Amino acid sequence: MKAITIRGVETEVAEKLKIAAKKQGKSVNHLILELIKTSLGLKKEKKFSCKYDDLDDLFGRWNDDEFKKVNNSITMQRRIDPELWK
Repeated sequence: MKAITIRGVETEVAEKLKIAAKKQGKSVNHLILELIKTSLGLKKEKKFSCKYDDLDDLFGRWNDDEFKKVNNSITMQRRIDPELWK
């Protein structure tokens, strides 16, 4: 890989790059590489960026009564029987 030095970067531009990189959790170098690739049309799109929802009906949420019932059952199962540990 080649290293390229960019000269003449204004202070304002450098600061904005640092802020943008920090917001995205990236290094300034990584951010600049992404910006260059995007502007040149070289950025690869994710192959599997489609969001699927075909299994959503198999999942759900407990209402308060269901949660209490399950939680009580789990709590009962976690109790240690002193007779068994003698």
